[in-house]
Amino acid sequence: MAKAMLLDFNLCIGCRACQVACKEWNQNEGEVTENTGTFENPPDLSSKTWTKIKFIETGKNPDNQWFFRRMICQHCTNAACQNVCPPKAISHMETTAVVIDQDKCTGCKYCISACPFSIPRYDAGSNTAKKCTLCIDRISNGLIPACAKVCAPGAVRFGEREVMLRAGQNRVEALKKEGHANAMLYGETALGGLGVMTVMTEAPDVYGLPTDPAIPLSVGLWQDWLKPLTIIAGVGGLAAAVISRIGSIGYKHGEDE
Repeated sequence: MAKAMLLDFNLCIGCRACQVACKEWNQNEGEVTENTGTFENPPDLSSKTWTKIKFIETGKNPDNQWFFRRMICQHCTNAACQNVCPPKAISHMETTAVVIDQDKCTGCKYCISACPFSIPRYDAGSNTAKKCTLCIDRISNGLIPACAKVCAPGAVRFGEREVMLRAGQNRVEALKKEGHANAMLYGETALGGLGVMTVMTEAPDVYGLPTDPAIPLSVGLWQDWLKPLTIIAGVGGLAAAVISRIGSIGYKHGEDE
């Protein structure tokens, strides 16, 4: 059965234990950064940082508010990155995880430009794109992702998607009763249903997320028009080369006769 991760931005305390656990389990190196006047570190995702906590401050004293957003691959059911990958290096697994096969990836960066959440990052050293794997190696062996394992306040949960879906819906109802009128469950049906659903108390754009995530028009054009045309052009070019070769052989035979 399909699995899913449930994030609760209202429970997140910004401790960043998930960032550390992700790096430790995947053996991703730390990065040298500079203080830019924010509590965030590192400043963005990278080929070595597959998840990070984004600090968001709204309003002014004494009415300012802090929000925390976990930046991570959403593991879309209908994944734009998978749709545009020429070498078919990206797969949507039965466990929900969307994974990039590092042996097949050619570093074309199409997945980077296609992702509506701006998640994959290019790694110049390996000439491949990298991102969160949803700890496919752990969940394939009956374990939960490393980030869910270490989250002390319970802001990260993992399990059967139907169970996580009901838990998210119940949590939204509870938050609304507490006075959070804008509480919502993000990702329930978007892009075929996200593998990472999120409970939030504000509109998605407050957290820097697309309100209605969709596959870019360019991906549809590639799938429906440009890709078939390139195949036709390639076959046509091959056929022309073969015909030209046969013609030249026939011409030479004629000369000999």
